[in-house]
Amino acid sequence: MCTLKSGVLLTETEYGMALLDQKSAEYWTLNPAAAVVLRALLDGHGVERAAAALVERYDDVDAEVAAQDVVTIVDDLRSAGLITP
Repeated sequence: MCTLKSGVLLTETEYGMALLDQKSAEYWTLNPAAAVVLRALLDGHGVERAAAALVERYDDVDAEVAAQDVVTIVDDLRSAGLITP
């Protein structure tokens, strides 16, 4: 579970999501898989449920690979200062 950092705006697009940090004026785009992960986390779910959402959405994704991908996405979003734990 996480929240967007104060001043970060999110919009869903046909290609995933776009995030804008109003303070730094930096802009990020998330592919559809990363968008699934972030949506699950913002909806109050943990890493395990976010990984399960990936497996549900993409039939060819292995649960172990999905869990590793979620950790990577969360780390990247935290490092960019976009989310808080």
